[in-house]
Amino acid sequence: MAFAAGLQELGTTLIATGGTREALVQAGLAVTPVEAITGFPEILDGRVKTLHPVIHAGILAQPDNIDHQAQLSALGIEPIDIVVCNLYPFEETARRPGATQAHVVDQIDIGGPAMIRAAAKNFTAVLVLTDPGDYSAALNVLSSGAVTVSFRQGHAVKAFAHVSFYDATIAAYLEGNQTLLDLPPILLLAARRERTLRYGENPHQRAAVYRPTSIGSSAPSLLDVVQISGKELSYNNLFDADIAWRAASAFAEPTAAIVKHMAPCGLASRPRLVDAYLAAFDGDPVSAFGGIAALNRTVDQKTAQAMVGEFFEVIVTPRFTASARQILERKRYLRLLEIPNYPGHETSAEPLEFRQVTGGLLIQTPDNVQENDSTWTVMTKRAPTEREWDDLRFAWRVVRLVRSNAIVIARDAAVLGIGGGQPNRLDSVGLAVNRAGARAHGAVLASDAFFPFADGVVVATDAGISAIVQPGGSLRDAEVVAAADDAGIAMLATGIRHFRH
Repeated sequence: MAFAAGLQELGTTLIATGGTREALVQAGLAVTPVEAITGFPEILDGRVKTLHPVIHAGILAQPDNIDHQAQLSALGIEPIDIVVCNLYPFEETARRPGATQAHVVDQIDIGGPAMIRAAAKNFTAVLVLTDPGDYSAALNVLSSGAVTVSFRQGHAVKAFAHVSFYDATIAAYLEGNQTLLDLPPILLLAARRERTLRYGENPHQRAAVYRPTSIGSSAPSLLDVVQISGKELSYNNLFDADIAWRAASAFAEPTAAIVKHMAPCGLASRPRLVDAYLAAFDGDPVSAFGGIAALNRTVDQKTAQAMVGEFFEVIVTPRFTASARQILERKRYLRLLEIPNYPGHETSAEPLEFRQVTGGLLIQTPDNVQENDSTWTVMTKRAPTEREWDDLRFAWRVVRLVRSNAIVIARDAAVLGIGGGQPNRLDSVGLAVNRAGARAHGAVLASDAFFPFADGVVVATDAGISAIVQPGGSLRDAEVVAAADDAGIAMLATGIRHFRH
């Protein structure tokens, strides 16, 4: 209202439709109804009101074009200098619980985007405003008379972005109500900036976090977290916290995951959360220092007491009990994050995954295939024992979370050693074995892809590994199996690979 009143004080004639006009009139402003300009009534329940040549000619006419001005004069059309438009609340309606598709679709604005695009196209002569946050600054500029072309162009850029986001949100909603395309011919990546961050991966880099147009997605997201204590989150905090949360929430059992520099360094499942945390931390206490911890159950007093003595940057969980908060909030810089509405288990939060490459994007569906271990085959003379089967299933679920070449050593639903992100599998086996140490004896090993040579198996068996699970399919499978048989261990082939670059 203040903006409209300010425009009127500057001598601007206000033209408005329906509800907007009523609100302005009630505020004591003189407003011309749009039908008085067009000579045509609003029809179809207001769906058609500004879609008229008088309106769009007034917006699109160029002041320095003699023919344009002659046509306006001949038709009695007044030029329009400013377009202020707030679109129908489509996104808010779509996110409203219980909103029917018919009600949501009715909130697709047609006339508004058309006027915005027309004004933005003719930015050299017309100022277009789509963000109420810009009204005050725009009024100051208008009052000063210093409305430059660059000022109008800046708002035109914002206007086109606003309409693009609006259209992408509609498309995402409608796509979500139909069969989703795995790899759509046109990829919608419109996103709204949620907040800027202190800096990027390094202090000299700028960073922000954006929310995409995923209407209707019910999966918990780190963008929805409630931060209940600690200092501001950084780019690296959010990145690692997301990896940690994905790892912990990939398990239905009470599970704790610890991540450091994009790599899980500890993960364990136990009937009690405190025991899951202790087992996860014991997986690699050195790497856990300064890491991110995620737990897929409510953090209680006992778990908080176990964690408070260690240095973590962030702890993510569905909820902290009051006593747990009291314990952990003593650490002033520790960021405590709660993820609301967590259903108890999830495999993937996004329908598509993408990465930037020079000049383009790589797109893929997520690695969330549901596997049935009944299809796994025993490659060796010895089959796994019942305990080894349980450990192999657990290790195979973890290995897909680790960067390739990925190796995971585990026992009793706890990770003992991880090797990943190496250019060859032998180095990854060596890293995992070194981290596991003596605990590797009697443990199992999972490899995200086949062993190209038998050397990795030899290193594993020399360390005491008793069973291995891997995809199989190497040209040298016979040599790999022979090395396993020579060591008297069991080996399974899953037939599926889990590279994670």
